[in-house]
Amino acid sequence: MRGPNPFSFAGKRVWVAGHRGMVGSAICRRLATENCEILSIDRGELELRDQTAVYNWVVENKPDAVFLAAAKVGGISANDSFPAEFLYDNLIVECNVINASKFANVEKLMFLGSACIYPRDAEQPMAETALLSGPLEPTNEWYAIAKIAGIKLCEAFRRQYGCDFISAMPNNLYGQGDNFDLESSHVVPALIRKIYEAKISGSNSVEIWGTGTPMREFMYVDDCADALVFLMKNYSDDEHVNIGSGEEISIAKLATRIAYIIGYAGEFHYNTDRPDGTPRKLLNDRKISDLGWKNEFDLTEGLRRTYASYLESI
Repeated sequence: MRGPNPFSFAGKRVWVAGHRGMVGSAICRRLATENCEILSIDRGELELRDQTAVYNWVVENKPDAVFLAAAKVGGISANDSFPAEFLYDNLIVECNVINASKFANVEKLMFLGSACIYPRDAEQPMAETALLSGPLEPTNEWYAIAKIAGIKLCEAFRRQYGCDFISAMPNNLYGQGDNFDLESSHVVPALIRKIYEAKISGSNSVEIWGTGTPMREFMYVDDCADALVFLMKNYSDDEHVNIGSGEEISIAKLATRIAYIIGYAGEFHYNTDRPDGTPRKLLNDRKISDLGWKNEFDLTEGLRRTYASYLESI
């Protein structure tokens, strides 16, 4: 539902927690058009896992609005290798920021979740009501549990204290500022780097984890940032909101499309000893569509922009 009075960023102090990350930096780019003051602080100056430090910083700087985009993120390999960090670090960061925001009387807060919060075998496309309706995907359940806790914490603070804290769930994000490290990256940046390096080295084959059959929906990060700002302005309710592109593709076809953009003519080798993850992950985005938001970038354009940003980074 819409809030009784739409939130305006004009003249407000807005803290983007995680401003150096892919999503946080996209939010900062989007907020540059909102006539607001963007607050940010580097990790070396504020440890978000330190409850007292976070509380003191928020109370002292008095943000009017907060985007909680700070998180420990990674792909299947990273989740499998560091389950304790993915659960503990994300739990403690979101608890510290949300709790401090309440005591500092922050007017509005956006908690950024992930589509992995939904059950592995949820009915597709996944509606917001699918939350907690079944077992999670084992390859990322630690991260998912932390994100579910963040959603529920926002709901609890809204119910008990009347805080205007909301949550949004984007699907698989990619774009400018992505992580291209092969040990910790998600599928789009990993494929871009693998295929690019195969082209440069003259390799005639690229290894892809799994069977290539899982279906995924991808969203360009600047679209996500635009949706988050839109929801902060226009949405106020308990339930989280899905943010999707509506465009679904298999991992195999994604690899083919990236290869075309990069200009790679080799083959793909599917390593079926590696996990596929959730078989299908498509969001039902009717709620945000009914509010009047639509994404701007299709997958091909988003991939072109992401590849260009990768070339600039190497």
